[in-house]
Amino acid sequence: MTVPAFADWMSQTNDVTEVFLAAGQIPDLINMAGGLPEPTLWPVAEIADLAARVVHDDPAQALGYSPIAGLPALRDAIAARFSTPDLPLGRDNVLITTGGMQALDLLGKVLLEPCGQIAAQSPTYLGALDAWRPRAPAYRPMVLGANGFDPVAALRGAAFAYTVPNFSNPTGRLVGTAERAALLEAARQTGTWLVEDDPYGTLCYDDAPLPRILSLAGTGGAYDGPVIYLGTLSKELAPGLRIGWVIAAPRMIAALTTAKQGSDMCTSGLCQMIALRAFEHGLVDRIQPQVRDLYRSRRDALCAAMDRHLSGVLDWQVPRGGMFVWATARDPRLDTDGLLRVALEHGVCIAPGSVFDPLGVDRRSLRINFTLNPPDRLVEGTRRLAGAISACLAACGPSL
Repeated sequence: MTVPAFADWMSQTNDVTEVFLAAGQIPDLINMAGGLPEPTLWPVAEIADLAARVVHDDPAQALGYSPIAGLPALRDAIAARFSTPDLPLGRDNVLITTGGMQALDLLGKVLLEPCGQIAAQSPTYLGALDAWRPRAPAYRPMVLGANGFDPVAALRGAAFAYTVPNFSNPTGRLVGTAERAALLEAARQTGTWLVEDDPYGTLCYDDAPLPRILSLAGTGGAYDGPVIYLGTLSKELAPGLRIGWVIAAPRMIAALTTAKQGSDMCTSGLCQMIALRAFEHGLVDRIQPQVRDLYRSRRDALCAAMDRHLSGVLDWQVPRGGMFVWATARDPRLDTDGLLRVALEHGVCIAPGSVFDPLGVDRRSLRINFTLNPPDRLVEGTRRLAGAISACLAACGPSL
């Protein structure tokens, strides 16, 4: 019997996400791989109260179909939240999406022809690579801050440029203001769309936040610039609400809305109403200090444990925000793809660098999450990781 075939792109996917999910079944596993928030930080009682009230008070909007672009009141609230004197935003600058991942998927549908080119901050968010994989894009990696990096050359001819300037996933890197301005100027010179993905901007632990590239693009009039800004409530409130947004020029919002019509028709009205009330009641802003304090302490605990157990085998920098530490093996024999499986045998899960490399060749780096586990688990996970690295290197034989 002839077996029906799947689309060709399915054969190009990586199996790391599947490994992450299966790892959850391992008893006493310490998961330091995913970008997961701490569940005890979710304001459960307040969200439950908001949900009950919006269903009772406005069932038509909460339980019915919503406009494709999002509830007008929520779009207005997002526009007001991100407006500045130089960047007055209106409803037509905002699209509500079903999480940040849908925004990435819609961008691929709107901007990418098959085998089109993306200029991507490298290493790059795995979810973005997965979202665009069906279109088989070619990647032009951008190592921001590297000597000789030319943003104009990087952006010229690309369908769009993709950046995560605030505490990048996976590296935790904070892109400086001068680099942000240079990327914006390159977008203007080349006519290339510049995507600013910002799920971690509120998770700033040591310094004042830097201006968004979107804010730098403001000219005082109605916004019609090249920056496409992506935001989400997944890290600010709760990921299960699946509320994200795009802020962009009206023509881009219109194009993405057309694509969204064929994707999910509309984002959950109930979740949109909860998000709207959470903004109106100050809930989102009220919980942020607690979130930052907890994550800062966990970052410090992880980095102290890494100093104690891993300083001889890995190099890393302490991130100033976000959810991740990015580390690189000193010994070139350490293959972090292989390390993932050995680490699982030692009871700890990490993310290998290859899945964040648009070209798939980085086998010496790994991403470690610090937001999900309390300090004692981070210390134990780091100890287990050190054991796994020792086992991998021992299997390689003596170094040359």
